[in-house]
Amino acid sequence: MIHNLKDTDLNFHSESTTIEDQGQYYDMIVFSNVRYQFVYQRPQHIMSRMAESMKILFIEEPCYKPENKNSGNLMIINERLHVLQPNTVDIKSIASIIPAYVKNKNIAAGWFYSPEFCPLLELFNFDTIIYDCIEDISLSKDATSELMQQEEYLIKRADIVFTNSKSLYDTKNETHNNVHLFPNSVDEEHFAKALNNISIPADIGDLQSPIVGYYGVIDSRIDFELLQETAKNLPNVSFVMIGPLSEISEKDLPEASNIHYLGTKCYNELPYYLKAFDIAMIPFVLNDAVKYNNPTKTLEYMAAKKPIISTKIIEIMRDYGDCINLIDNAEDFTNAIAFLCDDTECPEMEAEYAKILKNTSWDATTEKMKTIVKFYAK
Repeated sequence: MIHNLKDTDLNFHSESTTIEDQGQYYDMIVFSNVRYQFVYQRPQHIMSRMAESMKILFIEEPCYKPENKNSGNLMIINERLHVLQPNTVDIKSIASIIPAYVKNKNIAAGWFYSPEFCPLLELFNFDTIIYDCIEDISLSKDATSELMQQEEYLIKRADIVFTNSKSLYDTKNETHNNVHLFPNSVDEEHFAKALNNISIPADIGDLQSPIVGYYGVIDSRIDFELLQETAKNLPNVSFVMIGPLSEISEKDLPEASNIHYLGTKCYNELPYYLKAFDIAMIPFVLNDAVKYNNPTKTLEYMAAKKPIISTKIIEIMRDYGDCINLIDNAEDFTNAIAFLCDDTECPEMEAEYAKILKNTSWDATTEKMKTIVKFYAK
């Protein structure tokens, strides 16, 4: 059974309010096409840390419900971090509701995760504009000429451009003179809990071992044909998929007695499930929209010292090719699983993991970003 995303699945300890005309003063406005209560990833990691020293309003894409007469829902994640879920028909319409939530027009920083929010740029007088580019939109199946023009405009207006992959850095560095590479990082302490004596949840603990597991968004990036063929080759191996469905439906998922979909789990639960994995997988299809991805989960798997099998994503090959098992097809996948199940001791792998993890953390990444933003502040 598939469980689609619900707010109750996520433990953010937030409060919600629909009281309007209670506008507040903010130091930073964040515009994001990643919903805060979706899979916990780069925007949440960075903004939860940025909020330690500034007050932030995180504005999501609209989710219009005509039966709801409120202009939006304001979630109070904590005193310094608020999330606005606009109840408007489109992004441009957000402009009409902003005065109900934001008192100041002069704001220290505007932080963009998507250029589609460009129509809102002129609402504020930002001291500094930051574009944290986390995908190559030109390769997206949803890319339109309007979106491409919006990104071009945003890059021209931005004072700082951050990217999460070397490939994106190289591309954006051709069009902007202040680009900084910050690959996705990890909260090592959180995922290293999987190494401790913590309990394994029953819905995965009752499955047959060995378990080859994935967590994250389950969408068109997953090579379902690869997964199904490998599961057929290895009927005694349990393949576990954890995460919400996005832009696909249950009918798109491969079915087999040894493929298990456990639904969405909150960030705090992930180490407990990760503990049950014998092998972690990143079975992404290698199309133009995916091959330059820098999956956050790679380092999280490493923190739990799990052997990793991945398709040949360029960023993973370049940065972690010495310690991750890279595959092209189902035969490779099958052989890699068989090899890792036979060779349970991997001291060289763990040594490489330790070396990689020593050089990265979300705390360090955010602090370096803060320093750059402060330096270039007008």
